[in-house]
Amino acid sequence: AFLQRIVNGGGRVEREYGLGRGRTDLLVIWRYPGGVQRIVIELKILHKSLDRTLADGLQQTGEYLDRLGESDGHLVIFDRSTRPWEEKIYQRIEKYEGRQITVWGM
Repeated sequence: AFLQRIVNGGGRVEREYGLGRGRTDLLVIWRYPGGVQRIVIELKILHKSLDRTLADGLQQTGEYLDRLGESDGHLVIFDRSTRPWEEKIYQRIEKYEGRQITVWGM
């Protein structure tokens, strides 16, 4: 629903947006009077290790941010385990090479 509002408001959501040798899962592009805002959203599925998934996701998101010249991005980690939702849903800020990445667990 949130992404649909962006599109309805004149923004764009690009899937698998090519950035050099890699592809970010979602790139949200929003024009406003002062310029253009570009938001990288990288999606990962938690397999075995949260630490490994987080490290890989932060590196990948950081590289995409670097290619776009942006400083903030989002990493969404999907936990398909049977753990309770209270344990799977979280939001925290991580730093990766000077860039701020908001990590969302769900």
